[in-house]
Amino acid sequence: MSLQPERDQGWRIWWQLTRPHTLTAAFVPVLLGTVLALDYSSLNWPMFLAMLLASILIQAATNMINEYYDFVRGLDNEKSVGIGGAIVRNGVKPKTVLNLAFILFGVALLLGLYICANSSWWIAVIGLVCMAAAYFYTGGPVPIAYTPFGEITAGFFMGFVIILISFYIQTGMVNAVAMLVSIPVSILVGAILLANNIRDLDGDKENGRKTIAILLGRQKAIYLLAGMFTVSYGFVVVLVITGTVSPWLLISLFSIPKAVRATKGFIGKTMPIQMMPAMKATAQTNTIFGFLLSIGYLIGYFF
Repeated sequence: MSLQPERDQGWRIWWQLTRPHTLTAAFVPVLLGTVLALDYSSLNWPMFLAMLLASILIQAATNMINEYYDFVRGLDNEKSVGIGGAIVRNGVKPKTVLNLAFILFGVALLLGLYICANSSWWIAVIGLVCMAAAYFYTGGPVPIAYTPFGEITAGFFMGFVIILISFYIQTGMVNAVAMLVSIPVSILVGAILLANNIRDLDGDKENGRKTIAILLGRQKAIYLLAGMFTVSYGFVVVLVITGTVSPWLLISLFSIPKAVRATKGFIGKTMPIQMMPAMKATAQTNTIFGFLLSIGYLIGYFF
């Protein structure tokens, strides 16, 4: 069996360019932040949908910028795994990918203006900071992705910040419960980046990156990943024991087998293609965990 990635055709080129398996990292925080707001206000559907679409567009644009700059810096080639492959495999011009990313940013900005007009213009400042972080994650002279701060940055902006914005635009406030519940989701968003960096450790090291995975080494990075899963689940248990949230949120623990599968999937593997299932399982853990948290909160709200 050939390990050569298959070429995409037609619309699949553009769909794969968004790296769809990562888009749930944008969807889940918006959903959770909105569900948390139900205790304090009725659901504003237009604001929810605008926030959801804006977050997904920013995530997709971030992936495209990543694709562009990794190509420009010579990190990607036709055999690279975990990429959209529009440039190196399907012949799309690099500038086209970058311009498309800026178009998506532009649409997200328009949605942001609508959100601000119906909530607070301080959201515009936060939104611009989020877009800047998305661009400088792989763009600029010293990309965040090349440093040990990639996981923290992704977790903070794509978890903590998005959950609180989603909560705020529904309620007009931010409280301790929303902040506390956002922490385990933020950790799991960071785990997606750590899993990516474990997979790409050898190639990143050759190209001068200083990610956490490189600094710790593969084995310790896998231990860190397992620790992040453990802390996320443990945090929910503590919130329930202390009466901060409904016991129904414990249904999020049903996603533990996926986290175990993700961790075990990295053990003993050295080739990126071998670690792709573990990488996907990590992203799926975040998705299932976030959905179950949201469902648990909804059950507690209604019953």
